[in-house]
Amino acid sequence: EKHLNEGLHPRVLVEGFEIAKKAALAYIEKVKKPIDCNDREQLRCVAYTALRTKLQESIANQLTDNVTDAVLTVKVPNQPLDLHMVEIMHMKHKMATDTRLVNGLVLDHGARHPDMKKYNEDCFILTCNISLEYEKSEVNSGFFYSNAEQREKMVAAERMYTDERVHKIIELKNKVCGDDPNKSFVVINQKGIDPLSLDLLVQNGIVGLRRAKKRNMERLILACGGVAVNSVEELTPEALGHADKVYEHVIGEEVYTFVEGVKNPHSCTLLIKGPHDHTIAQIKEAIRDGLRAIKNTLEDGSVIPGAGAWEVGLHTHLKNEVVKSVEGRARLGVEAFAEALLIVPKTLATNSGNDPQEALISLQNEHEKGNFLGFDVESGEPTDPCMSGIYDNLIVKRQIIQSSPIIASQLLLVDEVIRAGRNMRPR
Repeated sequence: EKHLNEGLHPRVLVEGFEIAKKAALAYIEKVKKPIDCNDREQLRCVAYTALRTKLQESIANQLTDNVTDAVLTVKVPNQPLDLHMVEIMHMKHKMATDTRLVNGLVLDHGARHPDMKKYNEDCFILTCNISLEYEKSEVNSGFFYSNAEQREKMVAAERMYTDERVHKIIELKNKVCGDDPNKSFVVINQKGIDPLSLDLLVQNGIVGLRRAKKRNMERLILACGGVAVNSVEELTPEALGHADKVYEHVIGEEVYTFVEGVKNPHSCTLLIKGPHDHTIAQIKEAIRDGLRAIKNTLEDGSVIPGAGAWEVGLHTHLKNEVVKSVEGRARLGVEAFAEALLIVPKTLATNSGNDPQEALISLQNEHEKGNFLGFDVESGEPTDPCMSGIYDNLIVKRQIIQSSPIIASQLLLVDEVIRAGRNMRPR
């Protein structure tokens, strides 16, 4: 604004912005830090930096471990990371500090029969997509009978098709569990289970959950093992998954089913708890930011030191080296770009109750000496962000550097755009 008031044309500033942008993209490649994607502590620092910007310290400390472990659980070597395999479930219950990672799955419904066991241990899990309910015919049809005995036979014959499927599941249960009362058998079905089929399952000690969501069926296989069965002909012991315990948790009218104690899981659940909707929404947003921050780090393989160190370092680089190589009034655009970067350390100092000018001068003095330091909001002194574990995402910084000058240029040149549009009007 100062340069524009002095009569400098916006196009000259835009040229300086472009020069500074290219220099910034080259500088970011120099200062990026390679990271070991298998080092949990480094990934934890990335998540901690993201979560501390949205949550208070006590909750952020707890969620950092949960988010890091969740990503490492679903991470498969040499394959893209799929964050959809991390189920985010919330319960309006207890406090935010009770949020935890479940190495398994949490379903938002329970068994549909009152006599089914609520707590099961050493469970065999059958994940299936088989209809276990009476289905109407696709064409219009009807029963014609002359006495009650004929009617009963027709009903039994119609029912036989569904009962045969249920009996095959019962046979599989007897085969894998035998007479051992400590073993349990759980059927999680994507389709329906009618009341008569539920009665048969209860009589044989089987827990049945129906109408499971498709995304949970995919996660169940990754969490518990086994394969998804689409017909009773595929029922084999090898198709079964396993979990140490399956139990129900009831809160008011809502029922949740926990599948825990799975071996080698590739899917998990982050269970968010909070006293009201505002807290739950805040934690959910922070968790998604933390998951995305770790994912970006794994894809980039590098991070940028945070705490304002990169911004002050780039400002020093532009002032001491790039400006000297630019001739003409375009250097004013480079200087404006460099000054704009200092808003980050100034904001850190202001928000932490420190003097922004004093903090900025101390940081610039350190960078002039060749020390790549950031601002410590707790002590108010310069600090090494790498030693403090404060990291920013490389892809995020690169995107900001690429997009910010473009947006600023469009705003500065809006008068030219309007003027060009008027000149194109027919006279």
